[in-house]
Amino acid sequence: MTVPTGGAAQPDVPGVWDVPGVPDVPGVPDVPGVPDVPGVPDVPGVPDVPDVFDPRGYADGLPHAAYRLLRERHPVAWQEEHEVLGWPAGPGFWAVTRHEDVVRVLKDAGRFSSQVGATQIRDPDPADLPFIRRMMLNQDPPGHGRLRRLVSRAFTPRRIERFGSAVRERARDLLTSAVDAARTGNGVRDLVTDVTDDFALLNLADLLGVPPAERGLLLAWTRRVIGYQDPDESGPAAPGADGRPADPRSPAMLQDMFAFARELAAHKRRHPGDDVMTVLASDGELATPELEMFFFLLTIAGNDTVRSAAPGGLLALARHPDAYRRLRTGAVGTATGVEELLRWHPPVLSFRRTAVCDTEVAGQRIRAGDKVVVFHGSANYDERAFAAPHRLDLSRSPNPHVSFGDGPHICLGAHLARLQLRVLYEETARLLPCLALAEPPRRLVSNFINGLKSLPLRLVDGPQG
Repeated sequence: MTVPTGGAAQPDVPGVWDVPGVPDVPGVPDVPGVPDVPGVPDVPGVPDVPDVFDPRGYADGLPHAAYRLLRERHPVAWQEEHEVLGWPAGPGFWAVTRHEDVVRVLKDAGRFSSQVGATQIRDPDPADLPFIRRMMLNQDPPGHGRLRRLVSRAFTPRRIERFGSAVRERARDLLTSAVDAARTGNGVRDLVTDVTDDFALLNLADLLGVPPAERGLLLAWTRRVIGYQDPDESGPAAPGADGRPADPRSPAMLQDMFAFARELAAHKRRHPGDDVMTVLASDGELATPELEMFFFLLTIAGNDTVRSAAPGGLLALARHPDAYRRLRTGAVGTATGVEELLRWHPPVLSFRRTAVCDTEVAGQRIRAGDKVVVFHGSANYDERAFAAPHRLDLSRSPNPHVSFGDGPHICLGAHLARLQLRVLYEETARLLPCLALAEPPRRLVSNFINGLKSLPLRLVDGPQG
């Protein structure tokens, strides 16, 4: 396959598009310096075990060359956890990059714990661990299952149906406003600022029942917790008692969010509404600390999953105009399209577990207490699980991507995220005849979230009238 200079990739197979410069021919390097087949000699200048820990390595997108090399030669590879961006060094961890192994680790809570050391690569302060373990995300069965069942009660079919109607109206309004602004300007709008940030935030605020005047707080908290490795997103890091950056997940850094959660819960008890916080606030089985942690989890994960996935999907469609045309004409279904766009741009890059006993993954011995980190972005492009993974195929089926995880901790709100993404892409296809990238997007500096800080797209040809 050839890619014309400055042009879009041309399909080898109808409905299937390649990534420029990444052929899928056996024996041909997918990325310069990265062999396709195990046993090919090393290339000078290419590290034998590349670093996939450094957040700066994700500033230009997924590090496919590094991922491919690890999958082929070191599917479970030791990573040094060096000091970076002012954050202290850690003990290191095992990076798991093949799809089969990622799924195994995520499903096996008996050997790979979310509770022992929580779920972020960087170790929390030991004094903060009891606090962090209150969150469902950082618990193991059976306690995790109890909390998951409690919060699931809030997502009734009637509430989801009402939510879906509001989501469609919001997508239509935001996209229409962006097109109108493009017509009166130079034809270009940043869809992160104009559409996807507000789309994710306002949907979440509706679901939780957050008053309109307070909704900006949700985005500020998300940026502080999720974007802490990127000064553009979170601002200068607040110093801790030792002069190092303070962990944004620590109790001291979350007090304002928890105080708001308590106030909102008290308000919902006095003035109940048709929203999730009303359900949680009136649930006698939930202790106040558990309610606070649910609010934290729903605010951060509920917002940022869609906030990261939505612009990533739009970027993929802008870079693959033939795929977008087929989506617009109905040649491919939106439901399968959503799954492929999630595979292509997973909102979460990595999650950590801790080995609770001596074990083995892909032939690599792992000691009890070792950190084991799964890399979703690598698993989603594993040639063992996906035919031609570097081709965007909106009709791909089956599509066993791990963008929402797997096992007991599979994303609780995955069905709501899919609903929002499906509606957004349907309304985009209805309102925007074409998507053209006006300038390169700006990406979040993070080894955890695959976020976009800007997505300038040309929506119309230029000023009208």
